[in-house]
Amino acid sequence: MSSPIFSFVVPIYNVEKYLSNCIFSLMNQTFKDFEIILVDDGSTDNSGKIADHFSNIDYRIKVFHKKNGGLSDARNFGLSRASGEYVIFVDSDDWVSTHLLEYAKAEIAKSKADLIFFPYFDVNENMCIFRTNEKSFEKAGFLPSNKCLD
Repeated sequence: MSSPIFSFVVPIYNVEKYLSNCIFSLMNQTFKDFEIILVDDGSTDNSGKIADHFSNIDYRIKVFHKKNGGLSDARNFGLSRASGEYVIFVDSDDWVSTHLLEYAKAEIAKSKADLIFFPYFDVNENMCIFRTNEKSFEKAGFLPSNKCLD
């Protein structure tokens, strides 16, 4: 099998409450040529088991369990195991648009970019959006029309 175009690298440490949503958002990309590298950085909750569960249902997911070394160490560990041409770091308590890779692929083709910064939005405990880093994100249709998510 050839190397994927994209590799998601997700460091994991005690995020059992958020991890499934993160992984689902990565698995459900409209552009399918990717792998997901999950690095369990010594979690003491069920995060490692959740990661293992997802790796059993999707061949694109690779899980590594390691002794706790911190966020940067986990990212570097994942980066050393990624085989994609492009790497996307995602925090384990975040989720991404299902069109993220489609957008990235189009931007790469258009601009020949080596690096892309993605717009983002923050969500509070009530699932209400309270800021974005770019107005263009809203114009592109990535934000819901209401400011609270269902």
